[in-house]
Amino acid sequence: MTDGVVVVADVLDRLSSLRQHQRDGKRSPHKPLLVLLALGRLAATGSSRLPWSAAETRLAELIGEFGPPSKTGAAQSAAYPFTRLRADGVWTLDRDVEMDNLRPLRAGAVTGQFEASLEAALRSRPEVVATVARALVDSHFPPTVGADVLAAVGFDPEAPALFPAAETATERRRRATWRADVLEAWDRQCAFCGYDGQAAGVPVGIEAAHVRWFAVDGPDDLDNGLALCMLHHKLFDRGMLGLDDDRAVVVSSSFSARTPAGRAVYDLHGRRLAARPGTPLPAHAHVSWHRDQVFKGMALAV
Repeated sequence: MTDGVVVVADVLDRLSSLRQHQRDGKRSPHKPLLVLLALGRLAATGSSRLPWSAAETRLAELIGEFGPPSKTGAAQSAAYPFTRLRADGVWTLDRDVEMDNLRPLRAGAVTGQFEASLEAALRSRPEVVATVARALVDSHFPPTVGADVLAAVGFDPEAPALFPAAETATERRRRATWRADVLEAWDRQCAFCGYDGQAAGVPVGIEAAHVRWFAVDGPDDLDNGLALCMLHHKLFDRGMLGLDDDRAVVVSSSFSARTPAGRAVYDLHGRRLAARPGTPLPAHAHVSWHRDQVFKGMALAV
């Protein structure tokens, strides 16, 4: 192993507790988003120092955009990881404040940053910071969302990782044939809009989508898969599209568009899935998970 690979493996091992907080199918990206925001600051400035004055707005925005639906206020949602990440041994505050308490954060000009030895390890190999960020994103978000998260915290999602992400013995592996099986089961066309473009007989722009994300223990089963065009896959994973209990498409009231091309998404609302005979529709448990953990806002009024 090179020194860079060792650093990546050691850092990811220290951050493994963030994965453990994601249990029972409930997404918990608050702490990972704080770590990613700090990694972005470290890459840009050489220090992970993050004043609460900046975190209150920026971290709240990230949680609102990439976290599950929540009724908690934006500032309070940011205060939870900012104060609680200390318990994971990877984050420190420059003064002692009570967990989850907004008042001392606002009154005391509190600043957080990575624990000293973790900060030193990352600063000793700055070229691996983006690799750590990419691996952390991959463990909490699907690829359709991960690139947006990386861009939002200051990384170039198109930049290749300098080192391969470290794998653990317990890491889940995707079933090699799952993508092909899903596309075939849905007649190689988008389950939402029917797009079926091909080039030389090979589907182009059609992807296999997990209803319950693989990163949150979603199985590689046909009743957890849909063939979707790239646009509708993206909108589905960003919570702008969903499914109701009758497996009809629902469009979020958070989605808006002005042009005819964009407004065509509205036309999907209420459209029932029509699977090929023998293809299972998404299981109710997976549909319910997506509605609770991904879908944003309310469905459009009929």
